[in-house]
Amino acid sequence: MWSRGALLGRVLLPLVDHQEPWRQDRRRENLRAWEIGTAAGERTIEIIAALAVHAVALDDSLSAEEIDALPLKVVADTVTGKRDYELLAGLPDPFTDERDGHAVSVFRLCVYRGGQYSLQLVRLGRELHHALIVLAERAPIRSPTCGDVFRRASAELS
Repeated sequence: MWSRGALLGRVLLPLVDHQEPWRQDRRRENLRAWEIGTAAGERTIEIIAALAVHAVALDDSLSAEEIDALPLKVVADTVTGKRDYELLAGLPDPFTDERDGHAVSVFRLCVYRGGQYSLQLVRLGRELHHALIVLAERAPIRSPTCGDVFRRASAELS
């Protein structure tokens, strides 16, 4: 289940940037203004996407296969509708991808430290929410799903 959410996180920003290249510059401008490194900020956006998909899958008792049918708007609403610490429930241990485990640990540390770190997570969550909404609104079909994003990424980013 985690791997499907992680895949969404990995393809999301490249797909948005492919569709609307100017968005990458705007996102990176925001990261600089917030004093967040580009690589760290974009990796955190990826992990928040994975955490949101995982949270929805747990809440709705979805299998990994059912994640493909999950609407993007539901994921977007989860990003802004759940508190950061709620996204940490039920995570795999250990992670099969060490990079994911490390990124989740950094996310967890930011949640528990609070203050400016929590503010950064809120800002990055808004960036993710915006990216998901852009993909949903620009999709050639009505109510696109995670599976639609995987297929588009495969076709457009290959």
